[in-house]
Amino acid sequence: MSRLAEGPVAAPTTRAVVAPLHFVLFYHSVVSDWNNGNAHFLRGIVRDLTTRGHHVTVYEPRNGWSIQNLEAEMGPAVEHDFQRQFPDIQYVRYNPELLQLDEVLDTADVVIVHEWNDHSLVADIGQHHRFNPGYTLLFHDTHHRSVTDPAAMASYDLSEYDGVLAFGTLVRDIYLANGWTQRAWTIHEAADVTLFYPRTTAAAPEKDILWIGNWGDEERTAELHEYFFEPVRQLGLSGTAHGVRYPAEALAVLDQCHIDYRGWLPNAHVPETAATHRLMIHVPRRPYVASLPGIPTIRPFEAMACGIPLVSSYWNDTENLFTEGRDYLMARTPDEMKRNIRLLLNDEGARQELASHALRTVCAKHTCSHRVDELLQIVEELAPTTKLRKN
Repeated sequence: MSRLAEGPVAAPTTRAVVAPLHFVLFYHSVVSDWNNGNAHFLRGIVRDLTTRGHHVTVYEPRNGWSIQNLEAEMGPAVEHDFQRQFPDIQYVRYNPELLQLDEVLDTADVVIVHEWNDHSLVADIGQHHRFNPGYTLLFHDTHHRSVTDPAAMASYDLSEYDGVLAFGTLVRDIYLANGWTQRAWTIHEAADVTLFYPRTTAAAPEKDILWIGNWGDEERTAELHEYFFEPVRQLGLSGTAHGVRYPAEALAVLDQCHIDYRGWLPNAHVPETAATHRLMIHVPRRPYVASLPGIPTIRPFEAMACGIPLVSSYWNDTENLFTEGRDYLMARTPDEMKRNIRLLLNDEGARQELASHALRTVCAKHTCSHRVDELLQIVEELAPTTKLRKN
């Protein structure tokens, strides 16, 4: 396949012009993306805000499960590696028992609390805002728990929050319909195109199929068998699997299917890995197929930005983010997955056309810069209320 031109894509023209602001963001982790796909998009938001001249500080708990698992698997150097890869992200790993909100939020203009934080922290920040209303306070949901664990989400106290950012319209509507918030906006995930862009290689791609994803329950195992393992085995292809929490029996299946298991892949290394494969497979988790139509998760955005052709098992693009057949190929059955894979592997022109169209779509509509524009418009929308509170 003739690879697309290499080089970061220029950020789109900014539509929301806002004076420099101080953003304080509370994430589960920005340092670790070990089983933490939320970090991908959130890093891109931080980097774009910083590029525009805003002051951004991320706070993450020192004892978060993602960073603990990553350090246990890869060693203590992972934080140094992150700092080298992302010198533009300013963060603080805090002790939850010692966090002083008066100090942390003293000069904040905008505070965003991600949904994968403890309920107590979410409530404490809300109470701080009640008595210190001079900043805008938003809750950010990029997960499926609003449908898979609604009781947990309902127990978050968002009464003092100015609104919710939801990564899909259906999730936004759930918050409004359940009375969890009075205001909510849709902000889809997107690709950081300063990091995710096509890489050129001197040689042809080494392998056929790339899969990046973590192991799951029995239902997830069945999905992967039907749409990844068996197509690779039956078509006699070469494949690579990246992810965590793969049990011994899963590794044995991968070996039987001649799929090379490579473990955790730092998200920043995805573009180089994509360049060594001809196709990427996406198999959405069941909640996104059955209960969250219109939400593809972060992987398709990043794959398309990297210029690798994408074949996905079924999901319902109710929000018209992409164009099926032009940006990616859809497989509604395992046989259709095999047909799509065979078609693309046998037609270099089709691979190139699919990848090129998808890249143009991402650059036109789905970059982190687009999402920051949307965020800043929301901040501006809320500004009169915030200014009134200050006075």
